[in-house]
Amino acid sequence: MVKGANVGLATLSEDVGSVVVSLGWSSTTGEGDADVSVLLLDGDGKVRSDVDFCFYNNPVAGNGSVQLLGKTPTADGSEDRISFDLDAVPQDIEKVVVAASRYAGSRFGELDDLRLTLADSAGEGLVRFAVEGTDDVSAVIFGELYRRSGEWKFRAVGQGYASGLAGLATDYGVDIDDDAEQESPEAEAPEPDTVEQPAATGQDGPEPPARVPAQSRSADPVPGSAPEPPAAPQEPAAPGPAPVPKPARRPRTAKKKVTLPRTAKKSLADNDTWRSARLFPVSALKSDRERETRATSVVLSVMAQVPEFGRRLTAGFGAPAGRMETFTEVTLPHGESPRRPDGVVRVERAGKLWTALVETKTNGNALKPDQVQAYMDIAARRGYEAVITLSNDVALEGSPLVDVRIDRRRKHKVALWHLSWAEVVHQAQMLIRHEGVGNAAHAWLLQELLQYLQHENSGCHGFQNMGAAWVPVRRGIDEETLCQGDARALEVIENWERLVRQVCLRLGGELGQKVLPVQRARRGSDPGARRAELADRLCEQGRLNAEIRIEGTPGVLAITADLRTGKLRTSIEVPAEEAGYPLTRAKRLVRRLAEAPADLHIETLVDGQGPGPRGTLERLRPEPADLLPKDGAQVTGFRLSLFKGMGNGRGSAETGFIRSVDEAVDRFHAQVVTHVEAPAV
Repeated sequence: MVKGANVGLATLSEDVGSVVVSLGWSSTTGEGDADVSVLLLDGDGKVRSDVDFCFYNNPVAGNGSVQLLGKTPTADGSEDRISFDLDAVPQDIEKVVVAASRYAGSRFGELDDLRLTLADSAGEGLVRFAVEGTDDVSAVIFGELYRRSGEWKFRAVGQGYASGLAGLATDYGVDIDDDAEQESPEAEAPEPDTVEQPAATGQDGPEPPARVPAQSRSADPVPGSAPEPPAAPQEPAAPGPAPVPKPARRPRTAKKKVTLPRTAKKSLADNDTWRSARLFPVSALKSDRERETRATSVVLSVMAQVPEFGRRLTAGFGAPAGRMETFTEVTLPHGESPRRPDGVVRVERAGKLWTALVETKTNGNALKPDQVQAYMDIAARRGYEAVITLSNDVALEGSPLVDVRIDRRRKHKVALWHLSWAEVVHQAQMLIRHEGVGNAAHAWLLQELLQYLQHENSGCHGFQNMGAAWVPVRRGIDEETLCQGDARALEVIENWERLVRQVCLRLGGELGQKVLPVQRARRGSDPGARRAELADRLCEQGRLNAEIRIEGTPGVLAITADLRTGKLRTSIEVPAEEAGYPLTRAKRLVRRLAEAPADLHIETLVDGQGPGPRGTLERLRPEPADLLPKDGAQVTGFRLSLFKGMGNGRGSAETGFIRSVDEAVDRFHAQVVTHVEAPAV
């Protein structure tokens, strides 16, 4: 898109009820960065209250419809992602402004390749906008999402502010409090001088929480449908940067993030029987109660000591960015029998406390509804904000792990959230392997946490059981006695979805990339109805199907488990290159796959026709021309597939179904997808 242009989201995709906006930039020095902010505006073009100003200290706004997902490193810079659930945006919000700001004394001219991309919930890119002409400004409005005749549209803005975020926010009704001291998340916890190596130090411009003034300002014009840029809210009167308002104290130090190498240094042990001393030993764990107690204490203590890790696990639950303390085995009154939740998390920010009770299960044990219900009641009475459950299970939309009754008459509402141990492992891996933490001591703590969680005695291994219905369903499919509407088929579908979500978490943690399941359903459709339809299809076809999207790959990775034949198929569709003759394209593909397994199946995709030529890589290597249709039909792409025997057991043992799925996905990605990503020779 070009500056000032607009487009209706419904014309781009059928699935735009939920979108992800990414703001990206690069820096030749590797130290340039910016903070993202989002403003939700009413019909007068102003924020309604402080909850409508979304920034790093308030990452969730609009009743959860807008959420800052944080930074992701790219090849030469970083990218900030923002999730928008447009169906849930409050009705009195007419426009959503997406902006970014730099620190005091910094300008966007020091950054390169400013860009905005918009994708649907499946990760399919819909819009790309390159922002230009922002050299002398310290804040930029990248774009706007706004309602028009009941539908959402996007406008490419690219408007700069020399007065920074303070000037931008003031124009939209935010009252800047110069006396408020706002610190960045990086500055909230002191870090040892022995490992800090600051690259640059400066003080930030103000980014306080929003506050609506007593009298509203004049209304902004409502955006029209014609592709024209909006009127500049504030432009510099003369060349050169305009005076910047007095900044609130917000120290920021650009530090080099610390990550750990995958391979450990050579051991100094005399022989392999020697074991390294571990901060969190697991050898003495004998009972489930001991595992739960130890696991809770280990995770909560690392959350409190490593700010980045604690923030990653609590930001999505509405916790503020602040000083965190954690507690275990706390006793709380509850009638005649006091309750002892496994843990408590408290975050203090500006004199206010956010509190969550924690209930933990390990070793595949299920959460107990009566326990969770009691903690919900206690939290409501004491004014706590949340109850967090932590177990090996994976939560699904529309399928709660535990049924609890929430008294709607209470003024203070308590949120119930769930974490899987697989997600805890994923977040730790992302920090110490890819994104980095503030210092080496924090990286070592996360490494010790990973060693503990991944040990076989910890009981924190994520989803590991396809459930009691797995064997009867497989038998029913084999004997052709499984009927549509069977509740056991629905249970298998739900557990299959849990397994796929866990595969995404594990693979994403290994790669350092975003890996998400693809749901082929319209936004707003009932998850229960969708799973019921898939269960009926399982009864009819005997197959489980899933798709996952890996950031940076040319297509989606499809997984098919055929319960009739006992085979797993992993595949990806690769579009045909535009350059060159058909035979040249076929030869390029075969050369790319020089290191791929010989049993890789390649199928040619033909425009407007049925399946094209196919064969194994071993047969096609000497004769790439066999991939071309004999009738000269246009080749649109190729489908690459690997087949593997499927485990029979419902668990994750060597012969189990879960282990076989993990191995099939790992092999296909390592031996096929990575070669597809590589440039042609």
